[in-house]
Amino acid sequence: MMKKGMKAPGFSLPDQEGTVHSLADYKGQWVLLYFYPKDDTPGCTKEACMIRDSWPKFKKLSLNVFGVSVDSVKSHGKFVKKYDLPFILLADEDKAIVKKYGVWGKKKFMGREYLGTNRMSFLIDPTGKIAKVYENVKPEAHADEVLTDLKILTKKAG
Repeated sequence: MMKKGMKAPGFSLPDQEGTVHSLADYKGQWVLLYFYPKDDTPGCTKEACMIRDSWPKFKKLSLNVFGVSVDSVKSHGKFVKKYDLPFILLADEDKAIVKKYGVWGKKKFMGREYLGTNRMSFLIDPTGKIAKVYENVKPEAHADEVLTDLKILTKKAG
């Protein structure tokens, strides 16, 4: 499990259009890496749309946002188009990054246990270290929570 102060594991993953993004490309910038279970499901849609609706505030704070799930590039493309999402969704189909960040694990739904992506986020600072770990993400409140934390963290830094 990744903790605050640890170096964020690197990644290179394709986005909804097949363009590969690497964490190293964003050195010197703030990054929100948010992991979610599945495209176009109620909680994941709510979370994505809350970030979309707060997008101007995220841009103002120069925050790069990456949603990550184990869905395909094609699935991400449909999700982005359907909800007009302005940020990047990364396809981790081989589950390498969800495992590196420790978000892949046992889940329970309606009494059934299965393996899946836990809804967690990591705020990564410009030096590539994890500034904040969000373990129990509430889809409807997450965007505001991140904005508040980022304002506090950038004030300290600036």
